[in-house]
Amino acid sequence: MTADSASRVLRLLGVLMSLRTNSRTPSTHTRARVGVFGYFATSGFIMGCWAAGLPALDERLVLGPARLGNVLLLIATGALVSMMFVGRACDRFTSRTVTRICGPVTALALLGPALADDYTYLAIAAVLYGATVGGIEVSMNVNSIEVETYYARPIVSSFHGFWSLGGAVGGGLTAAGNHLELDPQYMLAGGAVLAAVLFGVFGRMLSPPPPTTDTDTTAAGGMRWGVVLLLGIVAFGAHISEGAAIDWAGVHARQVLAVDLAVAPIAYTVFSVAMTTVRLLGDPIRARLGSERTLFTAGTLATVGYGLVLLAPTAADAAMPVASIGWFCAGAGLATMIPVIFSAVGSGAGSVGRALSTVTVFGSAGLLIGPAAIGHLAEASSLPTALVVPALLTAMVAVTGPPAVRALTRSRHKRGSVTDGGVLHR
Repeated sequence: MTADSASRVLRLLGVLMSLRTNSRTPSTHTRARVGVFGYFATSGFIMGCWAAGLPALDERLVLGPARLGNVLLLIATGALVSMMFVGRACDRFTSRTVTRICGPVTALALLGPALADDYTYLAIAAVLYGATVGGIEVSMNVNSIEVETYYARPIVSSFHGFWSLGGAVGGGLTAAGNHLELDPQYMLAGGAVLAAVLFGVFGRMLSPPPPTTDTDTTAAGGMRWGVVLLLGIVAFGAHISEGAAIDWAGVHARQVLAVDLAVAPIAYTVFSVAMTTVRLLGDPIRARLGSERTLFTAGTLATVGYGLVLLAPTAADAAMPVASIGWFCAGAGLATMIPVIFSAVGSGAGSVGRALSTVTVFGSAGLLIGPAAIGHLAEASSLPTALVVPALLTAMVAVTGPPAVRALTRSRHKRGSVTDGGVLHR
């Protein structure tokens, strides 16, 4: 073989290997994306089964409002504590490793509350279950951001949409089982086992984090923690506003607008449908507008929505339609806030897991504290007055969120790549 022939063969082999690599890489990324979709949907399924199974658990153990409230508080406490540490574990051991462990463990931990035969055992199981929930919430969100980095375009919002769909499936199946008079305890335990299996299947699809460059390593300590804390406060405000809608939309329709008991749930239903739909469609929106404008638009839309809800009592016979439009706008606006914030944290330099843990703790605290705070404020004044708070907080998101996102992503732009608006910057 001549030198010229050998050179041609080597070039041909190089082309073939390049084609093989290029064909394999998208397949690997697609597989990872499916895995994250599965993780979010399964996590939502667990929460849907748990939430829908609470009335039966309350009845079986004769808990009452106070003790049931204590159980929910213990779960929240366990989750918030674990969130503070899981992000560091993701930074050290990779989010794929931590997520693959946390998924099945979270599902199996649900067996504790499901099989509890007295309040004391339930309380202990609740703390452990809450700790695992905090773990899966942080780790799978870190992994979702890493998958978005591979795609170099917005995809995180749709993951959160699948979480909502999974919750609807879990709640729907539980309701159907109750209608068929199946044992609620065994249904919840069966859902936990099924979820553990699904986590195992989807966990095999997850990918390792994107390779870090020397510049990444150098900048690992360069996370702008002041900006991260500001985004945490923004997430806190967004989640308070979301929790207020979830827990108080129906009550507002019934008590303030004086609609029939059968009509009042429409307010929350409209909000939920808007939030789920926009989360599923939110990635193309962010790809077109970019993170900063998306967050500004979302905050403005949610503020307008809450404004319509507050003005609804003045609309006389059209009060419920006006309020429904308001809740729809609020749900559509709130839908993209958390995905945009999480993605911004992922695009910043440094310890993404630790930073996301910080933001998640703030956001979860808002979701847990918000509804109760709204209730106490409503008791001291009125529900319309209390709902001014989430209206102001969504306006705060619109004003402070975009500058915080811009400040956090600026360092990433300088280093060479960041996903925003569907463009991979080089």
